[in-house]
Amino acid sequence: MFIDSHAHIDGPEFDDDREQVIERAQAAGITTILNVGTGDPHSHAFERAVAVANEYEFVLTALGTHPHDARLYDTSAEEKTKRLLTENVRMVAWGEIGLDFHYDNSPREVQQEVFARQLVAAQELNLPVIIHTREAEPETIRILKHDYSTAQRRGVFHCFSGSLKLAKEAIDLGFYISLSGIVTFKKAEELREVAKYVPLDRILVETDCPFLAPIPFRGKRNEPAYVVEVASCVSQLRNMDLETFGRLTSENFSACFNLEA
Repeated sequence: MFIDSHAHIDGPEFDDDREQVIERAQAAGITTILNVGTGDPHSHAFERAVAVANEYEFVLTALGTHPHDARLYDTSAEEKTKRLLTENVRMVAWGEIGLDFHYDNSPREVQQEVFARQLVAAQELNLPVIIHTREAEPETIRILKHDYSTAQRRGVFHCFSGSLKLAKEAIDLGFYISLSGIVTFKKAEELREVAKYVPLDRILVETDCPFLAPIPFRGKRNEPAYVVEVASCVSQLRNMDLETFGRLTSENFSACFNLEA
């Protein structure tokens, strides 16, 4: 069994064949998909993510304002996010949130303020967080230490593509590390070294679909079924059989998001 710990199947990329995508995921042995709702928090983007979780029993959902949209986050957005997360039992995390200094779609100072604000809000709901960080490693760790140090729940650094130093710092702070199709890419040697380092009880796999399809599907639309390719790559790096690795990462997912029976 496998879990796609981060996907965006509510997006328009899947409007024409979402049912078939779900069927292919199940046929591939995917038992759970965590669908992450992003976009303008004042639009219907979050409600769209909630609707997908309500339609498919093995889909869970997280909601949060991505750093790209940090400039749109305000009190109204925060109240709406809290309401949706508390009203729906299939909501398991606040995210994805964080910093993205590669595109700078929102001003960096705004990103940092909104990241800290959402960390505080997540603590108020006792929810784990899903972290997005790109080209902002020191700032991400600094804010987590300042605004999340007393949190009862931690969370995951999703689609990890950072340095080994960042991985070590994230793990020391109690976070899980989730690897995506990037780990299969030819030039991702440094990331494969991270994949070998992460403790086995802190590792997750994901697609981040529709983006970043793993080899041999690179260049195509990504989908949850392809998380098996990510798991296969990492299991080989860790000298584990695929079935055992799938079971391990599924157990880690349950622990991260407090889903134990």
